[in-house]
Amino acid sequence: MSTSRVQIVATIGPASGTEAMLERLVEAGMDIMRLNFSHGTYEEHASYIANLRTVAKKAGKHIPVIQDLSGPRGKTEGGHAFDGTKQEITEKDLRDLDFGIAHGVEYIAQSYVGSAEDIRAMRAEIERRGAKIPIIAKIERRIAVEKADEIIAEADAVMIGRGDLGEEVPVEQIPFVEKELIEKCNRAGRPVITATQMMLSMLASPTPTRAEVTDVSYAVVAGSDAVMLSEETARGEYPVEAVAAMEKVALEAEKHMNSAERHAL
Repeated sequence: MSTSRVQIVATIGPASGTEAMLERLVEAGMDIMRLNFSHGTYEEHASYIANLRTVAKKAGKHIPVIQDLSGPRGKTEGGHAFDGTKQEITEKDLRDLDFGIAHGVEYIAQSYVGSAEDIRAMRAEIERRGAKIPIIAKIERRIAVEKADEIIAEADAVMIGRGDLGEEVPVEQIPFVEKELIEKCNRAGRPVITATQMMLSMLASPTPTRAEVTDVSYAVVAGSDAVMLSEETARGEYPVEAVAAMEKVALEAEKHMNSAERHAL
């Protein structure tokens, strides 16, 4: 079976963390596992990592783990948002980082990055713990868009967090911000992940909407190195179908690209 060059990142949670489900997700096309440390317990995350290692070994594949740190977020009526009263790297982040290093995660995703200095501070915390882990800078604030060049230069990879970005940037501008960020990352040779609400209807539907298919296709054609599923696979009713649908869309999109170059994570 042919697989897409674009990598599929699936967020793992209660709906998908068992060995049996992870095995099906890998078969469907999951290339990378993301753990969202804004949710779940250490016990749960440890079980997901252990189960993935077992499945990956059985499949003869290397499937990296992204530990997505919460960052300085606060609760709102609609969920959560950036909280400017908190330190960029919170005490929770440092506790979570200790956990991630102990469990051998391959990537750290840093939330609400505002400058290259924020990334350097995170890198220092990682090195202070005797580890060397690549950092994925999440661009989800207006200031991060404005300082995108310095952030991209400092980070090992970039994630375009369209959900939180839509809280600070008018939603009608998001497609063009996304396109510009992808182009900047491509020029710099930095892997870029496009994320958030890519197949959100699949929380409760076995098939994506036409708009979602278009969204994923255009993200691939624009030059994304990876596309990401969030709650669709973490707590949705159809995690395997969501990964399979994204893989199918990515494969088709790649047939219509001028360039096949990818910067793998």
